[in-house]
Amino acid sequence: MKDRRTPTLEDVARVAGVSRATVSRVVNGVRNVDVELQEAVRRAVAETGYAPNRAARSLVTRRAGSIALVVSGAGDGDRDFTSSVFADPFFGRVAAGVVEFLRPLGMHPLLMLADSDDVRAEVVAQLRQGAADGALLVSTHGEDPLPEMCVRADVPAVLFARPATPIPISYVDLAHAEGARLAAEYLLSRGCRRLATITGPLDVPASQDRLSGFRDAVARHGQPYVPIVEGNFRQDGGEAAMERLLAEHPKVDGVFAANDLMAQGALRVLRRHGREVPTDMAVVGFDDGPQALACDPPLTTVRQPVEDMAAEMARLLLKHIEEPGHDPVSVIFDPKVVTRTSA
Repeated sequence: MKDRRTPTLEDVARVAGVSRATVSRVVNGVRNVDVELQEAVRRAVAETGYAPNRAARSLVTRRAGSIALVVSGAGDGDRDFTSSVFADPFFGRVAAGVVEFLRPLGMHPLLMLADSDDVRAEVVAQLRQGAADGALLVSTHGEDPLPEMCVRADVPAVLFARPATPIPISYVDLAHAEGARLAAEYLLSRGCRRLATITGPLDVPASQDRLSGFRDAVARHGQPYVPIVEGNFRQDGGEAAMERLLAEHPKVDGVFAANDLMAQGALRVLRRHGREVPTDMAVVGFDDGPQALACDPPLTTVRQPVEDMAAEMARLLLKHIEEPGHDPVSVIFDPKVVTRTSA
């Protein structure tokens, strides 16, 4: 008969090939453990099905034993904000990266949606009262006050993407300007000579960096002017921007869209206008999310390793929780071009 007893720390230690003390330190979030040993323990936890007794641990540590994943934006309490969060594949990738990192540790994130100043204040109050031990913050607009609110309240927090206003908070981000440079170089290498770009909202630092990186790269190739249309990171924004580019700059032969959803919208417009892709117009996106493969044709894009970045957020947050007062840090990931048939 199959052994159905509850897996123990000793079982995990045996599978991982480490001591029981090492397993205990990893499971309890102590971060000064060698990275390779942490990975071995996480794999062993997943293999054995070990589940830590979080209630007992909380009595000892006086911690909630959980962390919050907070998506903050503008919505004034309406359903559109909630719907947009769950419909956006970017947020799905962030959540997946966080869950995959935490699950082997027996942890799961507490999801909070903050779509107004009142709700943001409530989130901070709940975190200070111990609803979670810290927060992973994802902001949908550049002037989001929540990161600074967490800093002022001394709530352990890590932010996805560089904050628009310099504040002492840890964050993970991508080298966005470098990614845009790669997009420009790629379009130019395949023979495009009249380039344009559809930006994201220009109050967002990532959008600003992608625009400046693209512009600078094109200028280095002797082209002083790049037509620009600001988008909204959604498919409808890509459609509207592409319509405007075709009307105002009909000779454009290469477009860089600052995310894949807008690139998908641009491709739909080009198809409606009878423009062949990539023969008449080459299109490059940014993110390499699941919609890149759903595009017609499949989208050449700049890869942003969102899942890896989200996992790093969780790792940093656990470190801050374990070591209060630890100096904030930044971790910057490198982009790369993923070639398909749109360019």
